[in-house]
Amino acid sequence: MANPLQTPHSGYHGYGINTRFFEGWYYRVTLPDCGDTFAFMYSIDDRTGGKPDSGGAAQILGPDDGYLCRTFPKVNQFWASRTSLALGHWGKTDLKISPQYLDSATFDRHIQEGYQATATWNQGKIRDWHSPSNSYCRWQYEIKPIYGWGNPGNVQQSTAGWLSYFQIFEPGWQVLMAHGLATGWIDWHGKRYEFTNAPAYIEKNWGQSFPQKWFWINCNSFDNQPNLALTAGGGRRGVLWWMESVAMIGIHYEGKFYEFVPWNSEISWQIQPWGNWAIQARNSQYEVELVGTTDRAGTFVRTPTQEGLIFICRDTTYGKLTIELRCRRLAMPSQFYGKSKTILKAFTSLAGLEVGGNKG
Repeated sequence: MANPLQTPHSGYHGYGINTRFFEGWYYRVTLPDCGDTFAFMYSIDDRTGGKPDSGGAAQILGPDDGYLCRTFPKVNQFWASRTSLALGHWGKTDLKISPQYLDSATFDRHIQEGYQATATWNQGKIRDWHSPSNSYCRWQYEIKPIYGWGNPGNVQQSTAGWLSYFQIFEPGWQVLMAHGLATGWIDWHGKRYEFTNAPAYIEKNWGQSFPQKWFWINCNSFDNQPNLALTAGGGRRGVLWWMESVAMIGIHYEGKFYEFVPWNSEISWQIQPWGNWAIQARNSQYEVELVGTTDRAGTFVRTPTQEGLIFICRDTTYGKLTIELRCRRLAMPSQFYGKSKTILKAFTSLAGLEVGGNKG
């Protein structure tokens, strides 16, 4: 395997599927020096074409929760690997070849609009032709993976467990890279951001529908904790012919993976429609508490639905978040019985916080 941290589900799932189907990818890079974040969201819907919602899109959540979106209606200009994380979509181009990965210089010269992304590279350019200011973004940066999803050195794990190999849950979800380091540049409306070894993150989802309602927390840029990455999420999702409410927390810290999932932990959560996120979990060895808040209005981004891409997902990348991870007394030597031991307590004001669903 070219990438030893490659996770399950890294390849594109949509080949050979003729029914309604979407797949989406999320690339994030955080710039601690200036306190800004860029989140790149790529999606392809009904790739076989000929349906009302067939097509792709690239959305960007930028500084000050700014937003930019460009659609790519030609599904035959999308490409993706079946076996690894690699995809792209061309918009305007003078090339007459089939869509494929290009070296960065060739892409920059011949692709007027579009993107290409892998486990180690993210590049593209889009423009909002309808905005009075002709808002645009150009970007290219390389990525060095640090954590996939699981303990380093071990086979990487499915975020939703082994059942995610079957079309049981809607949608499928996979953290592709919990933490990495990005080096490159982003040109946002004429302002150029250059960065070296900035925290980076990648995930994806796929299926025929999104959850009825969901929440999500993510950060790998904590104060004075360069080797800490957190992803948590939950919601009401489809399971075969019924619905269930589930949640999970995954933490990579100092080379170790702490996983709190329904099959090994008790998890509870209190999520307000907007502004406050609280999640608690514990298993036989560890317990964790997350508290996220924001006083920002956030930004609505588009999400695939049965009605196509619509604004039912609300995000900010400036969330305040505290995390406390403790070792439970039952898992420690007898001299510690009667109290838990704090492994980690950390804070950030650069967390990704999200709620979504039928009521936003």
